[in-house]
Amino acid sequence: MALYRRLSEGHVCPLTADRMRLVFGAGNADAELMFVGEAPGAEEDRQGKPFVGRAGKLLDALLEEIGLQREDTFVANVLKCRPPGNRDPLPEEIEECSPWLFRQIELIEPLVICTLGNFATKLLTGGKIGITKVHGSPQRHELGGRSIQLYPIFHPAAALRTEAVRELLQADFARLPALLEEARNSDRIEGRDEVAAPELGPGLPKSEPGAAAGGGSGADADADLGAPADAEAQVAKPGRPDTETAAADRSQLDLFE
Repeated sequence: MALYRRLSEGHVCPLTADRMRLVFGAGNADAELMFVGEAPGAEEDRQGKPFVGRAGKLLDALLEEIGLQREDTFVANVLKCRPPGNRDPLPEEIEECSPWLFRQIELIEPLVICTLGNFATKLLTGGKIGITKVHGSPQRHELGGRSIQLYPIFHPAAALRTEAVRELLQADFARLPALLEEARNSDRIEGRDEVAAPELGPGLPKSEPGAAAGGGSGADADADLGAPADAEAQVAKPGRPDTETAAADRSQLDLFE
């Protein structure tokens, strides 16, 4: 089954009883740049898509300033369901949702991941230092069995509340094109296809959450997408080498709400 179906059918997060819609993530399933936020808000909960409110509009504007569009990236959250009243995620909620996020990272194979705010930054870096101290400082980490450049930055919602934070976020965004180019050069030197079999993350299983390990043909993957009727189109990104299996796996992400 496609990853979206597995998540929608096997998600046992305690938040499922109160949320309206599952917010899987959206964007380019072969993106070089990925954003990971904290959790869906009220508007995201209504639409089933990430970053569609005021914070999403600011994200779009910041991307335009560096010559990118939302469709060039993939956007997801640590939690796939909205916490009541937009409260902070609880440890048990993060524990339930994080394997799905790690699986998304494994399939997309981004070169750079921008962690938006404290929760995404601490989860993916495995550290305890807050975003105020680490923002704008790239870090190399192993995620999905690959070396990925993590780039902690402030959450756009925080920038909407404080002009000083907005200026810091804008300055951090301005460094993204150079960081992406550096990651591309490193990627070409290392060779993506020579990396060991992917892991989902520290202490996580190799198989998809809720599924037994195992492969399948590209045809099987294509036949099993099961995308919702309003799925967003995948935008192909040329020039990134893939094995046949990786291409088949990544096709399973073309199923966004």
